[in-house]
Amino acid sequence: MKETCLPAPCVRGRFAPSPSGRMHLGNIWCALLAWLSVRSQKGSMILRIEDLDTDRCRPEYAEQLMDDLHWLGLDWDEGPDQKQTDAPYFQSECAELYEQALKKISHRAQIYPCYCSRADLHTASAPHLSDGTVLYSGRCRHLSQEQRKTLEQSGRRPSLRVAVPDCTIQFTDGLYGFKEQNLCCECGDFLLRRSDGVFAYQLAVVVDDGRMNVTQIVRGRDLLSSTPRQIWLQTLLGLSQPDYIHTPLLCAQDGRRLSKREHDLDMSALRKRYTPAQLTGRLGFLAGLVPSDAECTPNDLISLFSWDKIPRQDVIIDTSNW
Repeated sequence: MKETCLPAPCVRGRFAPSPSGRMHLGNIWCALLAWLSVRSQKGSMILRIEDLDTDRCRPEYAEQLMDDLHWLGLDWDEGPDQKQTDAPYFQSECAELYEQALKKISHRAQIYPCYCSRADLHTASAPHLSDGTVLYSGRCRHLSQEQRKTLEQSGRRPSLRVAVPDCTIQFTDGLYGFKEQNLCCECGDFLLRRSDGVFAYQLAVVVDDGRMNVTQIVRGRDLLSSTPRQIWLQTLLGLSQPDYIHTPLLCAQDGRRLSKREHDLDMSALRKRYTPAQLTGRLGFLAGLVPSDAECTPNDLISLFSWDKIPRQDVIIDTSNW
């Protein structure tokens, strides 16, 4: 009997920036690596705009980041300007989808109102994880109905948290290898919806990656610790688990990671100092894909791309030399 060779499943990746300001060098670094990973596997690329926080996110920022990506030579197969069956591509348009997921999770896990303020969470006695994150104590999980009523009458608007089980989630990161995390001891009950009604990143990103059939997630190493809770939510929602690849961060010489506050390294300043080919060449050199920072395009790097070449340690750059 003749064997039938099935085609390899198509890789579906995504870049999901937040339009809360101009993209900076670190954002472009991650976007380039995500794009190269997908294009080197002849996969499909999705652009999703993560504008959950409507107080900070602006439509004009979304337009600008798309222009910056096009300027650099990074394209996508689906997105706000190339709508396919996975629309909407703005998270601000997906509240009903997140609400449906919230209800589904409530049948499989305990979701409870949390009245803790930011100050409550950051008390001196609050346990902190190694990355500085506060481990929630679960203080509101066992409040009585009378206690909740009293807090609401005092004007406190609750957020919604999900109670995590005492279990260990394991996964293999494409760059950093085997990882595991005990949700109870190393994560704690986490937010699904903020007190102002905005759905939390952890829920939204899981729902969106699931409905868009994303198979590969490339993002910064700073999000590595959030992966176990997202895998757990995928299980609750009956979603497939994508492959995760977390990239090293670009950091200044004092060790702090680049942020949108670094206006001298945002795309407004970079576009004045570099051509797209010059900027791509410098990033390709930092990634270990080319021996020098000579000019090149993203397309030039596709055949040279391999995760084996990408550094595992954060990349320190001299910000004064950019």
